[in-house]
Amino acid sequence: MIKDDFIKNSILLTMSNLTTGVLGFIFSIILSRELGAEGMGLYGLIMPVYNLFICLICGGIVTAASKICAEHFAKKSFNNIPKCVNTTMIFNIIWAAFIVTFVLIFSTQISRYIIRDSRTLYAFRITCPAMLFISLSNTLKGYFYGVSNVITPALIDIFEKTVRICILFTISKLITSSSVIYTVTAAYFALCIGEFISLILLYFFYKRSLTKLPPVLIKPESRAQLLFDILVISIPLCINGFVATGLSTASSLILPRRLMLSGISYTSALETIGKYTGMCLNITVFPMIVINSISIILIPDLSQNIIKKDFYSVKKRISTFMNLSLLLGMSTILICTTNGKNLGQMFYSRSDLGSYIKFASLPIPFLFMSSATFSILNGLSRQTVILKNTILMSLLELFLLYTLTTIPSINIYGYSVTMFITSFIGIILNIKEIVKIIDVPIIDFSFLIAVLNFILFYYIIRFAFNLLPDQYIILKNIAIAALGFGFTAVSLILRKFYYRNGY
Repeated sequence: MIKDDFIKNSILLTMSNLTTGVLGFIFSIILSRELGAEGMGLYGLIMPVYNLFICLICGGIVTAASKICAEHFAKKSFNNIPKCVNTTMIFNIIWAAFIVTFVLIFSTQISRYIIRDSRTLYAFRITCPAMLFISLSNTLKGYFYGVSNVITPALIDIFEKTVRICILFTISKLITSSSVIYTVTAAYFALCIGEFISLILLYFFYKRSLTKLPPVLIKPESRAQLLFDILVISIPLCINGFVATGLSTASSLILPRRLMLSGISYTSALETIGKYTGMCLNITVFPMIVINSISIILIPDLSQNIIKKDFYSVKKRISTFMNLSLLLGMSTILICTTNGKNLGQMFYSRSDLGSYIKFASLPIPFLFMSSATFSILNGLSRQTVILKNTILMSLLELFLLYTLTTIPSINIYGYSVTMFITSFIGIILNIKEIVKIIDVPIIDFSFLIAVLNFILFYYIIRFAFNLLPDQYIILKNIAIAALGFGFTAVSLILRKFYYRNGY
């Protein structure tokens, strides 16, 4: 039954997150058309700083809340669950209010001296309420994931993204000024309203779901103990997220200036960043939705299975997840390297994204596998290891971006080279720690089957690409995407056949 619940919840969350991802993708398309390449670059300068403060406010809360709620759910100590959630929310309100006040007071200085573009001031201030809303929403999401109710937050996310798109579309039509200051501010206003609606709905359904928990007569744990259990998990993850996001933010903020040293103007640098990170990466990392969805279910599931000493299920989950992440990354390469130009044309109405999309797809298998290994370590309660490895990768990322993007022949492509190197090193470091804890095969003969299958599908997709005419661009893109992800499906079927027959 646990196995069925894991598969069912993984499928449900993946499908709902794919829907959310499509809506988010539509949001990015509207953004790109309303803001333009320069506006997307400006939007992208604010987002890392915003994410940095989000990590400081509530980094690790979703994981910590889901793990603790899952453990109490497995022990049937149901009265500890709402007490844990309520205590965590009170703590989050106090902590978030302190950080948000600090951000508001120093917003002018942050905009001028850290982001280094005063046009971002109003948009950055708009994000402050959203920071408070997200800190509370993440606790509630952790509760729902911990009690295996994935559909509620998933549907709320879908609704929130829909509202965000409607708000952005409406405001963009009402704004008469073409200034990027107003359009970027409108985009973050839509984000803030969406987060507020999400929080209200999450809290409403949280209160309703508490009535369905069975009554328990045993004495619950103290609030101090429950908060301690949360903080023991969340603080290392918070530090990890803050340091990693801080270094990533530094990388994003130095990028325009480093590109200028390669021989292009500041405006051109912003446009290049907007096209590469704001458009092309949205396409290439889209399948990450599947990885993130399964990660949300996997972390509490691994915790429950370890408590029950069901190590067979733990090994099977890890092995399957690692292979799936690799196969999805290989599918992304198949699709983007053969059809990158048409994807850029269809989604962003630009014919100059082909080479960017192709190059941005090359490190994706390693990026997906790296993300999967971090989730596995989370489920195995190795937060300290995650912190150490993330800091090493982030420092390396900062160094590589700082060095590579100034070379005229590389410039923005240094972003993908950096992603390739850091992800590959992250995989090695994380797998080394995973096998110390549990003996699980990471690469076996099924990997060779996948490689041979990859070569076969590459020629099939090339044939389909040359066969289908460009005037039916939507049909052509759908066909290429179906064949690309068909590679993952066929490879998984062959892998299952390989193990079922005992090879």
